Amino acid sequence: MRVCFLLNIDPAATERYVALHREVWPEMKSALVETGWRNYSLFLGPDGLLVGYLECDDFAASVAAMNERDVNSRWQALMAPFFVDLDQGTADRSMVPLPEIFHLD
Repeated sequence: MRVCFLLNIDPAATERYVALHREVWPEMKSALVETGWRNYSLFLGPDGLLVGYLECDDFAASVAAMNERDVNSRWQALMAPFFVDLDQGTADRSMVPLPEIFHLD
């Protein structure tokens, strides 16, 4: 399945957010792969709009598996101050998939 989600980053903090994503921890990357995240990309607009895209077999299962990983807890704690309007205080709980209305094969 293809998943797209939107989050908002504090526009004043985007430079630091981008810098941290240039050096995502290897253990975080491994955890994403191990929990079924494929072809995962983040796109960031100048206004702080963050667009995420990934492919996985079961998004809810992949998110749940990541939530069990210590590395994800540490990464989310590091990322939390960058986000605006988080549901329950963490990005992984606010990643609500947008409905796909068109796909060109």
